[in-house]
Amino acid sequence: MTSSDERPARLTVGVVGAGRVGSVLGAALARAGHHVVAVSAVSEASLARAAELLPDVPVLPPDEVVRRAELVVLAVPDDALADLVAGLAATDAWRPGQLVVHTSGRHGLEVFGPAGQAVLGMALHPAMTFTGSALDLDRLVDCCFGITAPEPLRAVAEALVVEVGSEPVWIDEAARPMYHAALAHGANHLVTLVSQALQALRAAGVEAPDRMLGPLVEAALDNTLRRGDAALTGPVARGDAGTVAEHLRQLRTLTPDVRPTYVALARATAERALASGRLRPHAAEPLLEILARDEERP
Repeated sequence: MTSSDERPARLTVGVVGAGRVGSVLGAALARAGHHVVAVSAVSEASLARAAELLPDVPVLPPDEVVRRAELVVLAVPDDALADLVAGLAATDAWRPGQLVVHTSGRHGLEVFGPAGQAVLGMALHPAMTFTGSALDLDRLVDCCFGITAPEPLRAVAEALVVEVGSEPVWIDEAARPMYHAALAHGANHLVTLVSQALQALRAAGVEAPDRMLGPLVEAALDNTLRRGDAALTGPVARGDAGTVAEHLRQLRTLTPDVRPTYVALARATAERALASGRLRPHAAEPLLEILARDEERP
């Protein structure tokens, strides 16, 4: 196999934003044979990531990064992306025919509007959580990217994703906000949920809550990915109202965020169990009454 050092670089790449995603994606493109010529970084954490993952790459202001590159990667927070594109347009940084990729899940191609016809824009969002370290390079292998691009650039977008070891999945422009909401709900909120469960186990005196919870959560996730709602078990699905009421009494001793989360998820679980026929209406009624009373309680 030919190493990245032995392959000729095909595109010069500039990375605007050495955050957790940008630094890793830049390193992945370099590993695929491209030549990263510049990166922008401001915070100490970003500078450290750039030094680790993109060694010897010059750290420059965003407009200089753009001017040096054939392929520009914009890896900034969703809410900052539109202003960045507009700001770069105002400084005449964009070059005609320049390939530009952003990593936002929410945005599609409309965000490139201020750049006019100058750039060839694509949306490539990795459906993965990042630490901003070299460990993430392996996580890119076999993960999916949500891609949106003009039809003439579809093959280019797909090729860039395949080159870093990932799988391209086409997302329509209008569907990107829903796509992003789904991923945020499934991954970001999972972090909150598991962290709350770990907190409750510590309160119950469990010395190694991660050891106890890990196998259960992994099995539940695997079953759900395979079977969807059919994987549901537990007191809500059984209609054990008394057990749920006791849970709520216990959770009042924890931080104020935990019990409302349990109530909201228990209600959603009950509604899905009812809709799928796993929870009978006569069993759901007292359960939902308990949850409603808890929601009303200050």
